[in-house]
Amino acid sequence: MHPFRSIRLVFVWLAAALALAGCAMAPKPADGAATASASPSASHLDAVLKSGVLRVCTPGDYRPFSFQKPDGSYEGIDIDLVNGLAASLNAKPQWIKTSWANLLPDLTAGKCDMAVGGITVTTDRQKLAFFSTPYMVNGKTPIARCADVAKYQTVAAIDKPGVRVIFNPGGSNERYARANFKEAQLIAHGDNLTIFDELLARRADVFVTETAEAITQQKLKPGLCAVNPDKPLQYGEMAWLLPRDDVAFKAFVDQWLHLSLAGGDFQRVMDHWLK
Repeated sequence: MHPFRSIRLVFVWLAAALALAGCAMAPKPADGAATASASPSASHLDAVLKSGVLRVCTPGDYRPFSFQKPDGSYEGIDIDLVNGLAASLNAKPQWIKTSWANLLPDLTAGKCDMAVGGITVTTDRQKLAFFSTPYMVNGKTPIARCADVAKYQTVAAIDKPGVRVIFNPGGSNERYARANFKEAQLIAHGDNLTIFDELLARRADVFVTETAEAITQQKLKPGLCAVNPDKPLQYGEMAWLLPRDDVAFKAFVDQWLHLSLAGGDFQRVMDHWLK
């Protein structure tokens, strides 16, 4: 099976899930308890409709989801999708540069209305923010020099003394590396744009990231190959981060995603970037 086909097969399932979640329901508060979304005026939805600006935090270093070009503009799956979401609100997106380590702090501090850029759904992030309904299943896949692919077929094969596992700090890639590799040497590399060059330069051996990024980078970096991208090491979902307890805003975003999936606009974006 083509590796992207396995990713795209989940869209039908996600469309059904989004249809069921078309109207997000707020948790019922305890008697006398107030919620942040009790007043419609407290919602980011109303603020965006009033200002005509949708503030979006993104690291901008993660192809094919969000990548900041040399001229400062952004491109990618999430960029195209958010442009469509903003248009449905009669708003323009304002891109706010962040990092993976500051992604949640910037969102919770109110610097942006949402955060995007290839974000993996985790329960740790869920403690501090809402997630939109996931739009992609995208598990963890190793990428290594093509000549070494046969050596790194499993977690156990990677987790050996002498194997250098590189990761970008502050996100799910770091959490996965620290949780699964106890014998291998772990190398933190702060620049996600050059982390693949470290593999080619033989300063690291393996990088475990999302399947879509591994496949995209093997096209961009001759000499690197994704390891079994059709059989990821770990199940994962991609979604957008939204302010916690803002039920009205989440309901709108989820409904927009559902209609985009059902109407074909979502698939056209995927076909453009995952080909």
